[in-house]
Amino acid sequence: MPKFTYIGEDNEGSKITKTVEADDRYAVYDIARRDGHKISSIDAGGSFSLKKFINVERINYKLSRVSQDELVMVTRNLGSMINAGLTVTRALSVIQRQTTNPRLSGTITAILERINNGDQFNQALQEFPETFDDMYIAMVRAGEESGRLSETLQTLAIQMQKSSSLKKRIKGAMFYPIIVIAVMIVIGILMMIYVMPTLLGVFESGDMDLPSSTKFFIALSNFINDHTLITILGLVGSVAGLVYFLKTKIGKISSSWLVVRLPLIGTMAKETNSARTARTLSSLLNSGVDVMQSLEITSDVVQNVYYKKILKEARDSVEKGDPLSNVFIEHSKLYPVLVGEMILVGEETGKIAGMLGELAIFYEAEIERKTKDLSTIIEPLLMVFIGGVVGFFALAIISPIYSISDGIG
Repeated sequence: MPKFTYIGEDNEGSKITKTVEADDRYAVYDIARRDGHKISSIDAGGSFSLKKFINVERINYKLSRVSQDELVMVTRNLGSMINAGLTVTRALSVIQRQTTNPRLSGTITAILERINNGDQFNQALQEFPETFDDMYIAMVRAGEESGRLSETLQTLAIQMQKSSSLKKRIKGAMFYPIIVIAVMIVIGILMMIYVMPTLLGVFESGDMDLPSSTKFFIALSNFINDHTLITILGLVGSVAGLVYFLKTKIGKISSSWLVVRLPLIGTMAKETNSARTARTLSSLLNSGVDVMQSLEITSDVVQNVYYKKILKEARDSVEKGDPLSNVFIEHSKLYPVLVGEMILVGEETGKIAGMLGELAIFYEAEIERKTKDLSTIIEPLLMVFIGGVVGFFALAIISPIYSISDGIG
């Protein structure tokens, strides 16, 4: 039987450290309760071992991460088990034994320890902001306070799944052109290194005035061959610099401004932010979270800084007693007119959460259709772009060769 060492307090509040034999961590809690002890932490193993010294479990924990799909599955299963009559701790212990993800397993174990020490479920979740965001915690808290935790968890699972599907569709639409352009750059560099030097000898053997395009490729080839390492580092540095810039305040403002103004992409960006806003607000309001907190959490969920600003403005407006729809109607250039009108109808009928849910469904369907259309549009555009680049390169190479042939003839 494995040994566990736990640290805690006895009946008199004195700190204790005790090693016990038990089947698992949950049996340790039973032993501690029988002895009148309160556990603060548990370590597996009562004596020194190489595995404990190296702490393989902790290394695996650090390297692993909890994916959105895993969190959706955990949330859905947790809601189903609680709805079936299991307690939160019992449901969590079942999930903990089933999961193969070290980080998720460790997180659930720590949550169980905190709940057993007297914390509410939502309070335990607050210790893991890298896994559970503000929306998750707020909805769980509202579910606990209303006594509808199982329903809230099911709603939360649907919200996260819809959000994840939305992100995957958008990333999928952009993945193809990015890969094609990256491959073109790699092929171009390889041609500058291996093809152009061979042709350069042919051009130098003939006494002719080379076209500007040919001179450009010769100069580029010479630079890449003479400074290959600098070229590679320059490309990697440019990509890293762009990623870093996009994470800065100015970068976020610039990218947010550009995205909503690009042809085709701009319309999709507006509908994406509208769907995300509507879905998040609907889920929070349906779970019993108040309007002020719902708007604040939703402003953290959206990525575009201009939409964040509108949602914060909406929160301030509601705080002053103005209708929520006013702000969305005023900002019809970013939020489509339908958003403000549907919220207005929801306020008049008292069914604002339902109206927001309908909005989310509508825009999610629109985005799904447009991402498919975008893929169809991008393919011929890429073909034209690739053809133009290849044609320009071929013209720059073939023109001097024809000149040489004419001179020989």
